[in-house]
Amino acid sequence: MPADSIRRVSLSSVTLPLRNAISDAKVFTGRQKPMTEVVFLFAEISTEQDQHGLGFSYSKRAGGPAQYAHAAEVAEGLIGEDPNDIGRLITKLQWAGASVGRSGLATQALAAFDVALYDLKAKRAGLPLAKLLGAHRDSVRTYNTSGGFLNASLDEVKERATRSLDEGIGAVKIKVGLPDNAEDLRRVRGVREHIGDDVPLMVDANQQWDRTTALRMGRRLEEFDLTWIEEPLDAYDVEGHARLTRTLDTPIATGEMLASVAEHERLIDGAACDIIQPDAPRVGGITQFLRLMTLADQRGLDLAPHFAMEIHLHLAACYPRETWVEHFDWLDPLFNERLETKDGRMLVPDRPGLGVTMSEQARAWTTESISFGQA
Repeated sequence: MPADSIRRVSLSSVTLPLRNAISDAKVFTGRQKPMTEVVFLFAEISTEQDQHGLGFSYSKRAGGPAQYAHAAEVAEGLIGEDPNDIGRLITKLQWAGASVGRSGLATQALAAFDVALYDLKAKRAGLPLAKLLGAHRDSVRTYNTSGGFLNASLDEVKERATRSLDEGIGAVKIKVGLPDNAEDLRRVRGVREHIGDDVPLMVDANQQWDRTTALRMGRRLEEFDLTWIEEPLDAYDVEGHARLTRTLDTPIATGEMLASVAEHERLIDGAACDIIQPDAPRVGGITQFLRLMTLADQRGLDLAPHFAMEIHLHLAACYPRETWVEHFDWLDPLFNERLETKDGRMLVPDRPGLGVTMSEQARAWTTESISFGQA
């Protein structure tokens, strides 16, 4: 096949309204307001040979307009380039925005391009992205998070847990980190008794404990045989997480808030978790995520990517050891397709690329858009 080139790049900022205002521990400690929407940055890439790729990044509570603005500043650099040269193109975009660094918001903006280029490449090969990258399995263990937030009563959390298990989701995660530790324990006990001892259960404190509280709560939570305790401390407290990892029997999971490979390297080098939870849109896309997977595998860590199951299902399927992928139904309105769950696992779709296309509803929720190149 002769060399192809990128003809057009289109960007869209899409605001997804949530059905209910969402609260985790950061709301109850006064650090954030309830979350009512998520802002997505979509990148659509088309080539001269009529190949198409779709990628996205996202921002919760703040940063969405800035991601879109940065992406719009550098997008034109892709026009005329060979879309197969993903590594070179992402480096080119990094240098185009070098003054704002290689982590955080700028990196997250580039993630949408990176994912779109991989989606395009897999579609050209006629393969699901997982198969293009080299899958170890065709399905991944999955757990539900969207039903376990602190704005829901214990009865509501139990009901959602039952529904999730009935839908073929294999495990349940609930939020903790309330100012009242006794209430956290009551909720965990209630869910454990409701789902039984054989269903994997995780908890997530969303960084709201100090070191003393995290250690004490970790010890009290051990009776519930948890699969992991997530983000017990500030995301950048490597030393504190390392101490918990050494001390507690329950595995420690963290990493979702880190916004670069370098930040994850500090976590890995510090032996600061048992389960690492990178987020491809936050670390810069699939190119960077693959680097992280290699580092994590070398240290024998388990992997449980954060959010964006439409991307992370494919990546988790490529990790050498069994992984987890987080089931969120929030993004369903954005896409025409649905991911299937069965017997506790999420199935890698047989559709080429990511296997999703933007819905008309997503386009209706678009607040800004811009295109570069030829239609």
